[in-house]
Amino acid sequence: MHTEEKLNMTMLCDFYELTMGNGYFQAGYQDRITYFDVFFRDVPDRGGFAICAGLDQLIDYIENLHFDEADIAYLRSKGIFSEDFLAYLRDFRFTGDIWAIPEGTPIFPREPVVTVRAPAIEAQLIETFTLLTINHQSLIATKANRIVRAAQGRTVLEFGSRRAQGTDGAISGARAAYIGGCKGTACTISDQLYGVPAGGTMAHSWVQMFDSQYEAFKTYCQIYPTNATLLVDTYSVLKSGVPDAIRAFNEVLKPLGIKKCGIRLDSGDMAYLTREARKMLDEAGWPECQISASNSLDEYIIRDLIQQGAQIDLFGVGERMITASSQPVFGGVYKLAAVEDADGNILPKIKVSENVDKITNPHFKKVYRIFDKTTGKAEADYITVYDETVDESQPLELFDPRATWKRKTYTNFTARPLQVPVFQGGRLVYRQPALQEIQKYCAEQVETLWDEVKRFENPHVFYVDLSQKLWDIKQELLRKSR
Repeated sequence: MHTEEKLNMTMLCDFYELTMGNGYFQAGYQDRITYFDVFFRDVPDRGGFAICAGLDQLIDYIENLHFDEADIAYLRSKGIFSEDFLAYLRDFRFTGDIWAIPEGTPIFPREPVVTVRAPAIEAQLIETFTLLTINHQSLIATKANRIVRAAQGRTVLEFGSRRAQGTDGAISGARAAYIGGCKGTACTISDQLYGVPAGGTMAHSWVQMFDSQYEAFKTYCQIYPTNATLLVDTYSVLKSGVPDAIRAFNEVLKPLGIKKCGIRLDSGDMAYLTREARKMLDEAGWPECQISASNSLDEYIIRDLIQQGAQIDLFGVGERMITASSQPVFGGVYKLAAVEDADGNILPKIKVSENVDKITNPHFKKVYRIFDKTTGKAEADYITVYDETVDESQPLELFDPRATWKRKTYTNFTARPLQVPVFQGGRLVYRQPALQEIQKYCAEQVETLWDEVKRFENPHVFYVDLSQKLWDIKQELLRKSR
């Protein structure tokens, strides 16, 4: 049996991807070129936008796709796969093309976030992991970005490892939270693996371990004089916690000339307690002492605390960020959009449903973001057929594909392609930016959105429009389906 260290992520797939792969192989379809899109239908928490994340882990997965002998033996034991297919899997590698929207980009429903062009078996096999990594990290990055925006410039740290949904939920979740705007994490291994700055100070057990709270505080300041943040709510915040912290700061830090220090609260009425603690610290000559708060925080609680005058410089957010507990599923899907015939012609495919939201946009597509040149703001996204170009010197009329009478013409605009090439012919062609670059890029791109799109409640709908050519193709396929 595999140990966790030896897991081959190629086998992290739905079993039907293997049964379909075997079926394609038996039917002679293994070399047929297919086009699949990853997209989502609804923004979590009824927000105005989501944040794309998870591409780095998809790249690692694609580069390491293979079946080892233990995998082949397991599949043979199922008794349903042909020996020819198992022999094919023994030499399996990804040979296709992938385009993706870079991590940190705001994304919207029904636009292709990832597009895969590959032989049928290859494209089908990577469905589960592609969705898993894009869905999970986009979900956490989106939630983190909401929380960071609620903090209005105050530092937010990710504190959720112990409440995460499994090891990868904690590790890659911390990475995604950093992309969304968190300044760091409590998860040490995420720093080791990805460079998400890890930090932490003390738990209540540290305070309880000593004969007195003051002794616990003084000892900590002596050991970590340049990074002394003291947890002041083990007993009474105002009667003993803050006074003992001030005493320790005075006796240990002041003689060293150190002014940087902090206190943390993990319970109680945060608005009232932090206001009172701020007064006590200032009166004692510690105006630079930072106040941190944690305890089941989210964007709404943080917003309310700030409105109530809470004196909080740093928020530690755990379970409600790392699990995105208010809506813990990012509904990305992986759908066939086109196939190529024997002559290389691209034939559009559509999925039709009684549920209108589940009707797909067919064909191999491009997606552009339209920016107003005067304001620099993003105005709409525009999906076209792959062979269309946008002439920025000519007026561009866009229409809402759900309500076609809603139209707007843009004249002074820039059209930026959102997807970039990631793999070509199975070879990585994308320069993977450092995590700090992704975080900076994310903040810059969120700033291009109008404030109305960024509202937590009833945000303005950011339009994702289809070109006339793509709209006509879709309508013709719908007519044929009837």
